[in-house]
Amino acid sequence: MQPKVVFGNANVDGASRWGWFVGHFVTLPNPRSTPDVEVKWTHHKAGDERKEWAMNEEATTLSILIRGQFRLQLPDEEILLSTEGDYAIWDPGVSHCWTAELDSTILTVRWPSKPGDSVTTSEAS
Repeated sequence: MQPKVVFGNANVDGASRWGWFVGHFVTLPNPRSTPDVEVKWTHHKAGDERKEWAMNEEATTLSILIRGQFRLQLPDEEILLSTEGDYAIWDPGVSHCWTAELDSTILTVRWPSKPGDSVTTSEAS
């Protein structure tokens, strides 16, 4: 069988899943459906924030600033992504929340892609 090629737009393809457009949640058959990785492309308006702490039990997370200014709060430190290409990467079990200080575009990659892996936590852990 010929390998399949899919193309599209991350804004459109991720619109129904908060920006996530690659991962276990994509309906087969589609090369974007994989348990190996999740990819998210999101735009946040200045002032958008996630106040609730969340963490992934098994996935490692990488967030890269495409444009804007974005503050990540982790249990033991605060990271300001302010220059295009700034990134933060954290292990499973690390809680996080965030604030978009300016209109921002963020690319987030998580691996592996597992149902139910992202959970809300009551506090930083």
